Amino acid sequence: MKVGVLGSTRGTDLAGIFAAIDSGELSGIEISVVISNKKNAAILDLARERSIPAYFIGPGTLSREDYDRRVHNALVEAGAELVLLIGYMRFLSPWFVHKWWGKCLNVHPSLLPKFAGGMDLNVHQAVLDAGEKETGATIHFVDEGADTGEIAWQESIPIAPDDTADSLKQKVQALEVKGFVEILKKARDGKLKAS
Repeated sequence: MKVGVLGSTRGTDLAGIFAAIDSGELSGIEISVVISNKKNAAILDLARERSIPAYFIGPGTLSREDYDRRVHNALVEAGAELVLLIGYMRFLSPWFVHKWWGKCLNVHPSLLPKFAGGMDLNVHQAVLDAGEKETGATIHFVDEGADTGEIAWQESIPIAPDDTADSLKQKVQALEVKGFVEILKKARDGKLKAS
């Protein structure tokens, strides 16, 4: 199964997916393209190190839909059957969402629907500020809202008394990788379905 990845940051979760592919845990999964809206995103370097097509597509003055059409064309050209958003800092257009309905998943570093819409360390700090006893990671099908799509996978971990936003980020990222591996196995085996 060929998988396309959209990302804007370091791609820590993608590194974990590559490790699972290398170990044989994700046999039958191929990352066929990585696309970023940020020219210097480290996630592009992760792909290039493995000779995977890696594209920077600059938004410039394009409308959201026109930009997403370019991204879509690159995904199709690479044969992508599934799209993962890994630290992708753009909202997708309704056109793209419907084109990839049920085949596009995003990861969020909280137990959705709690703390939806936030990003990165801000989410972990919000979790701590709210006095939560647990946090976790969620992978959801992408819809037109911000972190509102149907949940495909979710797992929680307890929050330790000495946890900081940084320590939570590390713990939750390890969970995110676990979630992506489970989701990719389901997709490969034809068991990943949006309702």
